[in-house]
Amino acid sequence: MSDDLPEPDRIEGAPHPRETERLLGQDAAVAGFLDAYNSKRLHSGWMITGPRGVGKATLAWKIATFLLAEAPDDGLFGEAAPATDLSVPPDHPDAKLVQSGAHPRLFVVRRPVDEKTSKLKADITVDAVRGLKGFFQLSAADGGRRVVIVDAADELNRNAANAILKELEEPPARTTILLIAHQPSRLLPTIRSRCRELRCGPLEAQSLAAALEQAGQHTDAPDALLSLCGGSAGDAIRLMNHDGLQLYAELIQLFDGLPRITRPAALKLAESCAGRGAEVRFAMTLDLIDHFLARAARIGLMGQPDSQGAPGEARLLARLSPHDQAARAWADLQQSLGARSRHGKAVNLDPAALILDMVFKIEETALSIAAE
Repeated sequence: MSDDLPEPDRIEGAPHPRETERLLGQDAAVAGFLDAYNSKRLHSGWMITGPRGVGKATLAWKIATFLLAEAPDDGLFGEAAPATDLSVPPDHPDAKLVQSGAHPRLFVVRRPVDEKTSKLKADITVDAVRGLKGFFQLSAADGGRRVVIVDAADELNRNAANAILKELEEPPARTTILLIAHQPSRLLPTIRSRCRELRCGPLEAQSLAAALEQAGQHTDAPDALLSLCGGSAGDAIRLMNHDGLQLYAELIQLFDGLPRITRPAALKLAESCAGRGAEVRFAMTLDLIDHFLARAARIGLMGQPDSQGAPGEARLLARLSPHDQAARAWADLQQSLGARSRHGKAVNLDPAALILDMVFKIEETALSIAAE
């Protein structure tokens, strides 16, 4: 991979999952894997699922290092003590090889670079998976396990997914395939059926704070950050790196005028998401609008939230979503605008036009609720 490009599985402002010292808040997933390992029921295919940024990739790299560092007979032919965690000393030879990205028994499948544009491709292509054939043909000189990490399986195109499926159907001996999936429902049912699932959940406040500290991140607004990131350390870091808290405050200020939107303010927001260099702000605005609509739907059913993502948010949401019928209207809008957003990005619709259209749809819904 080109030195100018970030690794596709690295979050800006955070250590790469292979470099992350501690896995936080996913004890149940770790216990599920160790239970299978200790009982000698280790599946060849594992699907690590859950929201983005909660530690799925870190878990995959911890499992990979643990398996690669296993001596050939450990836990198989002897009476080794059951493993109680995934820790491997950092000075272990296999751990050092993993950290350097040069372990001969580890193969990582991820989005490749497009040679024409020198940018990362949108999908994992079949060419990226074909390297597995040569990897599996190489015999492990030391008799150790081989491990494959697919990050993320959601990004496999159809041909790549079928190629992975073939390996899951006839897995080589002493090989473990770890598929990281943010949305497993998008994967082929046959892929899901051949994997055992390890579910990673959103991080609680304490684990999230520890994860941010481990990544060297600090915030003066922990409650607002927790409210917006949904228990995802990855999302929290993205918000901190790109002024996400300030952007959400701007959205709340714009929506505070509902059921009527101030046109100049809406236009200003839309224009800030267009043009060269505004790609991150555009993507974050779409995410935060989706978050706002989800919060509006939830508050109409469950009442006041425990925290708010920006000053005045709780009061605004209580006014816009006072009952369950309003909640349903906001939930329907979230679904339709989510589809609109995905389509708009797929066909490269003008960002300003897309944002403006979404803002006016929100106004339209607020007016219909107010008229009831």
